[in-house]
Amino acid sequence: MTTPHPQSHGKNDPGTTGHSWDGIEELNNPLPKWWLYTFYACILFALVYTILYPAWPLPGGETAGVLHYSTRGAEAAEVKAWDKQLAPLQKKLDATKLTEVKNDPALMQYANSAGAAVFRTNCMQCHGAGAAGNKGYPNLLDDDWLHGGTIDAIYTTILHGVRSPTDPDTRAAPAMPAWGESLKPVEIADVVQYVLKISNQKFDAAQATAGAKVFADNCVACHGDNGKGNQAMGAPNLTDAIWLYGGDQATLTQTITNGRAGVMPSWSGKLSEADIRAVSLYVHGLGGGQ
Repeated sequence: MTTPHPQSHGKNDPGTTGHSWDGIEELNNPLPKWWLYTFYACILFALVYTILYPAWPLPGGETAGVLHYSTRGAEAAEVKAWDKQLAPLQKKLDATKLTEVKNDPALMQYANSAGAAVFRTNCMQCHGAGAAGNKGYPNLLDDDWLHGGTIDAIYTTILHGVRSPTDPDTRAAPAMPAWGESLKPVEIADVVQYVLKISNQKFDAAQATAGAKVFADNCVACHGDNGKGNQAMGAPNLTDAIWLYGGDQATLTQTITNGRAGVMPSWSGKLSEADIRAVSLYVHGLGGGQ
């Protein structure tokens, strides 16, 4: 058993705390002064902070602090200041025809910056951060538009949506019906082969010939005689390589059998007029606008 060393061996010897483990002794050195002063400074800072700023939780809230500072209040004040600064541009954007905004470089720059912010906050969840879309959500970068890609058409779509249940002025485009309720499986299989044919994919010639009649009897009313679609009805072009849900045989069979009824929400009442106009200009300028 090791005998503890005495507390001190001399004037400059710190001695030990009296503890010893396997011959290892714990010295009784004082804390460094810089560390000690820093510790005291932290305590003083904490006391001053709790007096000046909100700090202590109470049943009805928290202590307000002498300065009555609020991070939410500071943020609200900053937002208000920016709104005041941008108000003239927003007012000008509201009053300028969308087709003429491009003639004002400063206004167009503001619209693109504001529209990008609106898009990242409200639109990228469906259309993607780069606006390239996802399955069931249109790509906004190409030249294929179900309801038109002019600036006015894009504005109307964003403002009122498509088949939006909350907006009486929404684009009431007919949904893709579920043909499985009225066509026989063989007829669906035939018309799928016909769609594969007109979209320049591999197809069965005999089935495609039979499917042409099924298409003429049931599909031309929306998609047109040549299958190139109808923007007035939101009917897609079936002859290109752009597909909202997919253009392979299995997906086409599912689409024709069960139908499709996508919804674009109406942003009227959710976004300000200036924000809707700004994001319309932003989307139009991404490269796919007509």
